[in-house]
Amino acid sequence: MIEVFQEHFKELGFKQPTVIQTAVFDALSQDRSVLGIAPTGSGKTIAFTLPILPKVMPKQGVQILVLSPSQELGVQTANVMREWARLLDIKVLALTGGANMHRQVDKLKAHPEVVVGTPGRVLHLIDTGHLKLGKLQTMIVDEADDMLQDETLAVIEDIERTTPMTAQLGFFSATRTKTLDELSYMFGRDIVEYDVRHEDHSQGVVRHANLQVSRTHQPDMLRKLSHIKDFRALVFFNQIKTLNYVAARLRHEHVSVAVLGGNQRQTEREKALRMFRKRQLKLLLTTDVVARGLDIEKLPTVVNYDLPTNPLTYVHRVGRTGRQGEPGMVINFGNDHDLRDLKKLLADTDYTLKPIYFYHNQLIDERPQEGEKAESVQAKAHRKMRKDQHTNDKVSVDKHVNKMFDEADQYNNKSKRHNKKKKRSQKDKGMRHKRQMQAQKKEAEHSHDE
Repeated sequence: MIEVFQEHFKELGFKQPTVIQTAVFDALSQDRSVLGIAPTGSGKTIAFTLPILPKVMPKQGVQILVLSPSQELGVQTANVMREWARLLDIKVLALTGGANMHRQVDKLKAHPEVVVGTPGRVLHLIDTGHLKLGKLQTMIVDEADDMLQDETLAVIEDIERTTPMTAQLGFFSATRTKTLDELSYMFGRDIVEYDVRHEDHSQGVVRHANLQVSRTHQPDMLRKLSHIKDFRALVFFNQIKTLNYVAARLRHEHVSVAVLGGNQRQTEREKALRMFRKRQLKLLLTTDVVARGLDIEKLPTVVNYDLPTNPLTYVHRVGRTGRQGEPGMVINFGNDHDLRDLKKLLADTDYTLKPIYFYHNQLIDERPQEGEKAESVQAKAHRKMRKDQHTNDKVSVDKHVNKMFDEADQYNNKSKRHNKKKKRSQKDKGMRHKRQMQAQKKEAEHSHDE
């Protein structure tokens, strides 16, 4: 590594090169063609950037071409390479599909030494005569396992035919496919392989969890997860139609969400990715093609809304989290049947899938007890308080009612005594009147006898 790079390497806080960076450095520096296979997040962009940039001659035309599978990865790679290239007064230009082509053609007039682009846009600019690769020294194919397939493979072969036979080739991938075994035959080069997947331990601890949820309730589960404190996730879909439907549902529920993919302009996609990186969004919904190779620093969670259909797709998806030693989590949505199929799909991998449950507005490892109502500690406290209050109120009412009955009894007893006394008084009065009449009668009779 040249001295200016060594100083910048330390300034960025890197202590030492990763396994893949060390493995391919000498071969790339010595113009040998290589295949580098390393885990996601192991620093593959730096691995090919540092050894090939010092060989570039300023102002001598395009000498390095890097092919990326998506606009997002192309822009990301260009930004990383530009940071190192400016130390050598070298210009880096991104030529990706979705961006304004006329503006890109104008920027080519500044004679950049490094071009990073998507295959379709690069081939188009070659065919129109705006991009010339006659002085190319190195061509890098990033995410080679995905790029060297079907129509994209044909496009890359067409691009390679316009480069000098002496041009160095570099292929980098996180997984191995059969196509990678045939590179020397396909491109007519002696390609040296460096597979460091079993030696590289840069990835942090990543939990792989299965969350059982029915298809109809998956949008609502995403909404619930977004309410967990500090929750952020890159959410993968198999189809754009489903992605757009879920995005509309979540926006209606006022969830901070953005979409990365579909018929978006590049500026819109860059804005969504920038906001997510700045933690201004809870959820970023995407597809495999768009998110391939993206480096999102300290991404805590990946959600497979739609489960992948092959192990390689799963590897690339989950590689977005747990990068550079950071912890991470993968949450797989599906019903019981779906999750059983996923376990079978990954049976030959090292991934351990364990169930997880949404409970008390958080994710827990153990299934809640059957019949127990899912409520938080605060909710339980409030419920108990309401119950106690209800009990106290009931006791208070009972006391009041009993008091009323006691008062009524006292009143009735008092009334009875009063009536009884009144009757006795009336009876006594009648008896006195009768005795008085009898006395008067006797007195009258006595007077008559005299």
